[in-house]
Amino acid sequence: MAARRRLARVPWGLLVAVAALFVPAIGSRFYTFVATDIAIMALFAVSLNLLLGYGGLVSFGHAAYFGIGAYACGILMKVHAVPFSVALPAAGLLAAAFAALFGFFCVRLTKIYFAMLTLAFAQIVWAVCFKWNSVTGGEQGMSDVPYPDLSAAAWVPGLAGYRTSDHFYMLTVVLVAACLWVLRRVVRSPFGRLLTTIRENPERTEFIGVDVRRHELIAFIIAGLFAGIAGGLFGIFNRGVFPDFAYWPKSSDVLIMTILGGMGSFYGPAIGALILIILNQEITSYTEYWPFVLGSLLITLLFLFPGGVVGALGGLVRRLERMRRA
Repeated sequence: MAARRRLARVPWGLLVAVAALFVPAIGSRFYTFVATDIAIMALFAVSLNLLLGYGGLVSFGHAAYFGIGAYACGILMKVHAVPFSVALPAAGLLAAAFAALFGFFCVRLTKIYFAMLTLAFAQIVWAVCFKWNSVTGGEQGMSDVPYPDLSAAAWVPGLAGYRTSDHFYMLTVVLVAACLWVLRRVVRSPFGRLLTTIRENPERTEFIGVDVRRHELIAFIIAGLFAGIAGGLFGIFNRGVFPDFAYWPKSSDVLIMTILGGMGSFYGPAIGALILIILNQEITSYTEYWPFVLGSLLITLLFLFPGGVVGALGGLVRRLERMRRA
């Protein structure tokens, strides 16, 4: 118990964020590329975990807000020349607005009906992105989304020799760390604890006077906001926005990340994003049977480690403590 308390007091998030800033200095361009992908997907997965892990709401359509944020940020920056400092928050707010609209209907249902309605709304978003050629580029998407103006970074000591992609990676790490800090404050707040109570027993929580649907809707909006920010960053990182960003496989990817890492902990989905992306990069370089490997991995985890990777590590720490006391 004492060891776990000492581990809990370590500011792991801050340490990882600081260490991540040195990836361009010690790694190749490929490692910076992978690290950027991991950082963005970590934010996307943690935003879903607010619904799944803390609220007990299984969303099959979380990619809708990711896609809305990506298109909003891409259109504002490329078509209207809006600066990044305005376009990214606007993308998050637009995604939150759609989350409020869709969530108003979704939270009225429960369990599988809630999940299927989130998927239905996500398919509508994907269809609009796929067919609205004059705005979204239709099936071809929207390429050549510009990087933000990061010329000022060249004046920072030690950053003059880095590429634009490296500067964007560092900006992404800082923004993702800030978003995760806000989300952590949310889940540790009375609202977050009440959301967990709703997950455990919504009927009893409603009986004591809590407006369950309102709290679930607020969680839905917050999750959509940060998914939209992740989508905006991903569109710039990808140098293009495409309808696949809002398609259902993207929702399944982030759902797998959350379950793989451990939806019972705050940083579990981020760890799941790290593991899934690295495994994808490594295994696809050796074999084309990545879906088979992923399916086998998930079956093993669900049967042997239902708490995900973080749950398995927590169990190992508890077992070591018992052995030490014995």
